Amino acid sequence: MAYGNNSAAYNHDFFRDNTAKELPKEKQKQNKSKVVSIPQDALIKIRRRKHNPFRLFVGAVSGALITVIVSVIIIGQVQLTELNQKIINTKEELENARSTYTQSQMAIQSKLSTNQIEEYAQGKLGMSKAENAQKEYVSLSEGDKAEISEDANQNFFQKIINALTGLWS
Repeated sequence: MAYGNNSAAYNHDFFRDNTAKELPKEKQKQNKSKVVSIPQDALIKIRRRKHNPFRLFVGAVSGALITVIVSVIIIGQVQLTELNQKIINTKEELENARSTYTQSQMAIQSKLSTNQIEEYAQGKLGMSKAENAQKEYVSLSEGDKAEISEDANQNFFQKIINALTGLWS
């Protein structure tokens, strides 16, 4: 087998620093004496988190602002849904009204055909169709004319205004 017991890749002896000197016992004792002990009450007080009033205020205001924004969005969506439902209901009513209108128009047209109207006019009312002798033709060869009748109760200023507007028309 190629694996064998060779652990050259994991030989950590090359990385150890054997040149480090040990501290004399006197210096070790001096280091121990430099440690300061703190009473338990003072330690709890130091570890207690100090709250910044400005940060608390900013956090509360931003939380309230986010709540208001989310509430406005939800209320807007509810109103939008209600309006969409009203539009759908109104469209249904419109389609029903159009259907009723179409049915009514068809019923009226079936009852009032031209043949039935002519028969009613000749039979019950005693009317007849117009002949050529009864027809009068109007000739408009002179051209179209329009006359505007003036109000007799106009004052002087209204007459001036009408004259000025007549110039631009």
